[in-house]
Amino acid sequence: MGQTARVSAVVWISAVSLAAWLWLLLCQGFFWRTDVRLPPREEPGRWPSVCVVVPARDEAAVLPASLPSLLAQDYPGRAEVFLVDDGSSDGTGELARELARRHGGLPLTVDSPGEPPAGWTGKLWAVRHGMALARACGPEYLLLTDADIAHAPDSLRELVAAAHTGGFDLVSQMARLRVESVWERLVVPAFVYFFAQLYPFRRIGRPGARTAAAAGGCVLLRTEAAGRARVPDSIRHAVIDDVALARAVRGSGGRIWLGLADRVDSVRPYPRLHDLWRMVSRSAYAQLRHSPALLLGTVLGIALVYLVPPLALLGGLALGSPAAALPGGLAWLVMTGTYVPMLRYYRQPPWLAPLLPFTAFLYLLMTVDSAVQHYRGRGAAWKGRTYARPDAVADEG
Repeated sequence: MGQTARVSAVVWISAVSLAAWLWLLLCQGFFWRTDVRLPPREEPGRWPSVCVVVPARDEAAVLPASLPSLLAQDYPGRAEVFLVDDGSSDGTGELARELARRHGGLPLTVDSPGEPPAGWTGKLWAVRHGMALARACGPEYLLLTDADIAHAPDSLRELVAAAHTGGFDLVSQMARLRVESVWERLVVPAFVYFFAQLYPFRRIGRPGARTAAAAGGCVLLRTEAAGRARVPDSIRHAVIDDVALARAVRGSGGRIWLGLADRVDSVRPYPRLHDLWRMVSRSAYAQLRHSPALLLGTVLGIALVYLVPPLALLGGLALGSPAAALPGGLAWLVMTGTYVPMLRYYRQPPWLAPLLPFTAFLYLLMTVDSAVQHYRGRGAAWKGRTYARPDAVADEG
């Protein structure tokens, strides 16, 4: 009787997992496809002016590989770069000036806003300062890009052409992250895969769509839309600032677009599991709005969708129950198939795809650790700063 009950439970759980994967495959905006790239574009008759804003805190290690690519932009209109040194202790600001002297190219201004006031994240305070400097030049567009992002020479003109042709107020590209170490190969493609599962790119670009997201490493923003959405002031406490920015622009009536990049790359290395763990765990609980209920639901959801299929297959075989093993095996097969396109995008071998349950288990642990660190007072910690939950900031105010 006990054996029958166990088999029946495995059959039902594996069947639910398979149903979840069939729904994800067909009904979640075809999130697994990687062909959402810059939309069709035509060069404008008059190239609008653009200011590039780069928030930078202790970025001396990556700046030589990224800043020269911005200075070397082949843009037919007026463009200049504003690098905001956010309290760096490694000489980031002086290095930026030296790189500009050495490489030439677009005009570069380096400035510092001082420490952020209560209720602001350091990055958004730096972005606010950079946008204020840029507005004095009257640009029609702002390119918000991180200090670790390297751009191909035509990146800016392609972004502007896409925004002009499509009538978009925000055009964002998910930079291709570095994938070289063993842990980067296991974790990084899955990071983008999970992001696309939460925010299917195809849905974001549709007029009237409710899904909104951006990738903070590369965001072209119409200056008028930024003012209408009151950014960054309206999102000043957001740890996941790119998604908050996209929601603010869409909420104020703007049109947005997000897709994968072809020649916009992150040069920041994450060679160890510890480095990747910190990258994910610092904001995972903020993504869940610091809700224990959402945390529990996420843990159960990851377990059902990613861990049950291989466990059901192995458990069904161990129990001698094809009825339990078959749904688990089919769910694992669908999971593997949907992950292969992202591995191809990252130029990784397809045999890594069946290892996705292991990577998902790592993400589950990172998410739980994010919550633990939050309740220990170390949540959302990054480069020497720790940010409180937004409602806690409001209460203190």
